[in-house]
Amino acid sequence: MHMIPKITANLCALREQMAAAALQAGRDPADVTLVAVTKTHPPEVVAAAVAAGMRDLGENRVQEALGKIAALAHLAPPPAWHLIGHLQRNKAKLAAEHFALVHSIDSLRLAAALARYVPSGRRLPILLQCNVSGETSKEGFTLAGGARNQAALDALLPQLEAILALPSLEVRGLMTIAPFTDDPEAARPHFRALRELRDTLAQRFPQATWRELSMGMSDDFAVAIAEGATIVRVGRAIFGSRGE
Repeated sequence: MHMIPKITANLCALREQMAAAALQAGRDPADVTLVAVTKTHPPEVVAAAVAAGMRDLGENRVQEALGKIAALAHLAPPPAWHLIGHLQRNKAKLAAEHFALVHSIDSLRLAAALARYVPSGRRLPILLQCNVSGETSKEGFTLAGGARNQAALDALLPQLEAILALPSLEVRGLMTIAPFTDDPEAARPHFRALRELRDTLAQRFPQATWRELSMGMSDDFAVAIAEGATIVRVGRAIFGSRGE
């Protein structure tokens, strides 16, 4: 495929930048997972990314993902698909069947709907999406300021307790989307707030691992890694802008 060399070169540069950010923060680069955001890209482009070494792929919409999952099902080993966009409850069954990790659980009702469709004997890993920036346009549990917002935290705790009690789901951590800005440093307080919130929840609910922090995208992944990201979701830095 003609796009493999370009994607391979982009991935190589991106992984070097991720490793440098991790080492500068005193972290092991192996502790940060790269999820390639494949939304809007056709199956042949996604296959090129897999051929270039990508194993974790992220999609925003269940319906768009299904065609790509089917088209790439023959690959060995098959890629792991992450649902990183908002999940509607009427798509919960499809999400439970097809994704390795759901990043965007933002209510007890959604978690309960998803839990009903997890195949027997399996636990589906999930992340809890938290809106720590306070932007009204963002999905997620409303926690402007993170753990320092005591009133919002107190309101959230009973929901988290109920989610953690769902036997077919495995809470692994938190996810957030920082406000869009030209300055990556502007995202740092939000990434730090998510990490501090994770640490608070880990003390309150030690029965979950709370290992994962899914935060950081093409423009701000280095800052996210410096603040503790274990998963970064990158599309443009791998595939380029649409039409390039």
